[in-house]
Amino acid sequence: MQIDAVDQRIIALLVADARASYAEIGSRVSLSAPAVKRRVDRLRATGVIRGFTAVVDPAAVGWTTEAFVELFCAGRTTPAQIGAVARRNPEVVGAYTVSGEADALVHLRAADMSHLEQALERLRAEPFVTSTRSAIVLSRLVESPGVGPSTR
Repeated sequence: MQIDAVDQRIIALLVADARASYAEIGSRVSLSAPAVKRRVDRLRATGVIRGFTAVVDPAAVGWTTEAFVELFCAGRTTPAQIGAVARRNPEVVGAYTVSGEADALVHLRAADMSHLEQALERLRAEPFVTSTRSAIVLSRLVESPGVGPSTR
């Protein structure tokens, strides 16, 4: 599917505010509301836009402690095995296979250090995890809600 500059701008505007009306978006990209709706429908139908979601502030729900954990895995551990473990743990915000020494990088959020330690121990208890290396987040410097050009 071809995505033109207008589609990219629409995507960026939806990433910034998925509740924006088609009319609001249209005024920003010089299209009518029905034209924006047709483009969004096409982007959804082709899987470019997979859905709309609420972004929750972790601090507002009390999950202010976070870490990035490198997983080192045994033998022929597959990405599917790592993904299954990640999905079973509510503290996992993201999980990625990576290049370098580690096999995967897992982003955890928890209420406090004790909660983080419990989540980390659950990861370490997986039979294919041979070791981990963690980095605790001290402060967030930049966070982007999605892909595409900035809407600022």
